[in-house]
Amino acid sequence: MLRLGACLGFVVVASAQNTVTPAPLTISDVPRATQIGTGPVPAGAPGNGRYVPPVPADTHLPTLWLIGDSTVRNGTLGDNGPTGQWGWGAPITAYFDLKKINVVNRAFGGTSSRTFYSGFFWKNLRPQIKPGDFVLLQFGANDNGGAKGKGALAGIGENTETNQDEVVHTFGWYLKQFVAETRAQHATPIICSLTPRKAWSADGKQFKRDNRTHAAWAQQVASATDTPFIPLYDLIATQCEQLGREKVDTLYVPSPKEKLHPGWDGAVLNAGCVIAGLKALPDDPLEKYFSARAR
Repeated sequence: MLRLGACLGFVVVASAQNTVTPAPLTISDVPRATQIGTGPVPAGAPGNGRYVPPVPADTHLPTLWLIGDSTVRNGTLGDNGPTGQWGWGAPITAYFDLKKINVVNRAFGGTSSRTFYSGFFWKNLRPQIKPGDFVLLQFGANDNGGAKGKGALAGIGENTETNQDEVVHTFGWYLKQFVAETRAQHATPIICSLTPRKAWSADGKQFKRDNRTHAAWAQQVASATDTPFIPLYDLIATQCEQLGREKVDTLYVPSPKEKLHPGWDGAVLNAGCVIAGLKALPDDPLEKYFSARAR
């Protein structure tokens, strides 16, 4: 019998003879080269001259590129923030066999779909995507504010607004560009909905959900473009409800005030939810690259 601890980062295999539980993930399980590069800082890179984008360890292998905001990769150097916050793009590396596929976390804190697409990040990454690669993308946490801020416009339509000399598009429009341009490189895009902010119902039993905005728009874009979709927003919220408010408070740091960014244990939970979402796809394109832990 196989029991999957769905998004909790572990698999228990039970039979009449034995039970096997892999050891909990630790920070030392994450190869630093998957989160930060070495060498000279490229022109235009953010991070006060400290950010060097990570690159594939073996160019002969396919690469899984991760793009998003601080909930995917936290800290300029990808080694967590000053309060111990982590993105799920660090622990998720342990779920892949790095002898079969590279995992490269190109997410960067503070970015929105708009700033990632229009600025340094996508322009630097896109030419490096090769046939057979994968781009797993997640945005939404910083996509509020519209044209006057750094976010995208609401919705998935073709409407625009102008901010000085920049034409600002909708959240869905930017996601569609990532999808189309990834496919133009003969690679496979996969869309995740954003991670939820910690918010409970009055009785403290249900995680509040807003399925009318960025989570819904991400799913609508995935449907319209026939792109694999991971409902990460709902997967994480469901896990939090099962764990309960007291335990969940310890997953977001600093506890209990933080509502968006998890510590290491929360990042492991979120990474497990991404893997559970991949496994639930009718035809998971990454299945053959899973590590023993993911299996």
